[in-house]
Amino acid sequence: MSYNSFGHLFRVMTWGESHGPALGCVIDGCPPGIEFTIAEIQAYLDKRKPGQSKFTTQRREPDAVEILSGVLASENSADVLVSTGTPISMMIRNTDQRSKDYGDIKDRYRPGHADYTYDLKYGIRDYRGGGRSSARETAARVAAGGLARKIMPDVVVRAAMVQMGEKTVNRDNWDWDQVDQNPFFCPDASVIDEWADYLDGIRKDGSSVGAVIEVVAENVPAGLGAPIYAKLDQEISSYLMSINAVKGVEIGNGFDAARITGVENADEMRIGADGNVEFLSNQAGGILGGISTGQDIVARFAVKPTSSMLTPRKGVTAKGEEVDVVTKGRHDPCVGIRAVPIGEAMVACAIADHYLMHRGQTGKV
Repeated sequence: MSYNSFGHLFRVMTWGESHGPALGCVIDGCPPGIEFTIAEIQAYLDKRKPGQSKFTTQRREPDAVEILSGVLASENSADVLVSTGTPISMMIRNTDQRSKDYGDIKDRYRPGHADYTYDLKYGIRDYRGGGRSSARETAARVAAGGLARKIMPDVVVRAAMVQMGEKTVNRDNWDWDQVDQNPFFCPDASVIDEWADYLDGIRKDGSSVGAVIEVVAENVPAGLGAPIYAKLDQEISSYLMSINAVKGVEIGNGFDAARITGVENADEMRIGADGNVEFLSNQAGGILGGISTGQDIVARFAVKPTSSMLTPRKGVTAKGEEVDVVTKGRHDPCVGIRAVPIGEAMVACAIADHYLMHRGQTGKV
């Protein structure tokens, strides 16, 4: 299976399976002299790791990251690592696999999963939690995203869940400080209890529900991207679509742009007191013609409901038998919850990659 990497200059290859001994990533192209600590990378992994509430899978993994190559200890602090410019390898060991939970579906194709297409393409599939197709692979991406942020110290990338099923946030109540204070990474404190009751009912019914995540990148310099085949919004969209269970991506006002007039959609401009251009709105989500404007970059992605459920669904076997499929094990009733730090990481990686390309093309940062 090829295509296990992404990026141009900041290139990330992930490796490992959900139920193997470990998984991780190799980052090729990180500039030398980037300082970071393991604790900084670990903080992002801690946001993604399972088992933190009843609303996520109860698989218990510490997701402790190990740095295997590409760094030296700082002369000023034993805790600080400094990139050498060579490939940086990170590893996360799996400690709580329960492969026996998947024995009953070894030869069964779960509806909504990639079981059928993987078997059709490769003639073999890892039924133990999905192998490479498992969302567990995204832990390595989150680690890479932590390092990507260190390349652009002024850029702030953060995300929040703005919709769960039919439940949406009130944007008038948006508070970034609330995001890390509830199990849903939700910016609106007024809906937390309602969302908890809603998801608890879905969980108890043996079903699942989808979600929409919004990612915002602040302090992104103008000029990142390209007008044709390396558009910044194109690559952010590609990175986000690569996340498990994502079925749609939009930049700025996205599909809403099709419902309004050009007068409403145009981001008008004026010259500010400092002599620089100021935009009066941000319908474009911080990107015009594939190139960043200097405004906040805003992207949203839709995550489908988790396909692994206790409710029987009609499926077939590899031998062509018709069966009802029940997926045992530990699963997220709303996989979109843990997609929040993953979305942050992928946007951070995309921007870091273009940041380095921009520097290489223009000499400017």
